[in-house]
Amino acid sequence: MIRRLFSAFGFSTVAALVSFWRGSLSPSGIFGALLVGTLTIGLGGWSWGLLLAFFFISSSLLSHFKEREKQAAAEKFDKGHRRDFAQALANGGAGATAALLSQLSPSSAWFPFFLGATATANADTWATELGTLSQRPPRLITNGRPAPVGTSGAISTLGTLVSFLGGALIGVAAAVGKERQQPWHAILIGALAGLAGSLFDSLLGATVQQIFYCDYCKKETERKIHKCGHQTRSLRGWSWLNNDLVNLFASVVGGLIAVALSRLLKGTKES
Repeated sequence: MIRRLFSAFGFSTVAALVSFWRGSLSPSGIFGALLVGTLTIGLGGWSWGLLLAFFFISSSLLSHFKEREKQAAAEKFDKGHRRDFAQALANGGAGATAALLSQLSPSSAWFPFFLGATATANADTWATELGTLSQRPPRLITNGRPAPVGTSGAISTLGTLVSFLGGALIGVAAAVGKERQQPWHAILIGALAGLAGSLFDSLLGATVQQIFYCDYCKKETERKIHKCGHQTRSLRGWSWLNNDLVNLFASVVGGLIAVALSRLLKGTKES
């Protein structure tokens, strides 16, 4: 175990430094990635690390895809594509915790939970990075009304489709890493749990996530200080619920859904 933790730390260090060099991590994000990577791989194993690698590589690549076209939507987001410490924990904290608990209280449920949590993080990232490129305006998940691109809680057909595919990709990684697992079970769980978790993220964004308003630009934003440099005012939502916590809660929901799906599919197979 100690040897694997050291190996995980070394691998995570190299990956974090390369990601920092490519502009995918901020300085504080390096430490977040080190913590998540070391715990996930060191305690969960390399099959767990494979899912984390699929998520991090695909999300990092997509964050640089057509950056200019996504600039208008990006000004609404609380943070840019360089993940900081809080973002690393928001996306990987639930999975790292599952890896820790798998050692403290072994259960067959921890890996499906990790699969669902990671699939949600990947699905949500894909929906954000690619869904904002949709030619059709997104619609609020609560009432179906059209909304500006980048609005919290707004979804599009393209975003929903790529969210499903992003979750399925993590399912593919799970199918590759777990030899005894039914491949199509893992892919289905990843796709459905990832999509469900991503939609829950949008629901929170449309209802209770704190959103601000820039009176100078006349725009909604997740930022306390808008990109124009002006102070924003609280518009709606709970003051303590920022985007990082929304991502964390969504990943937990995705993980729980994956556990339920895993047991359902297992029961169907046995019957």
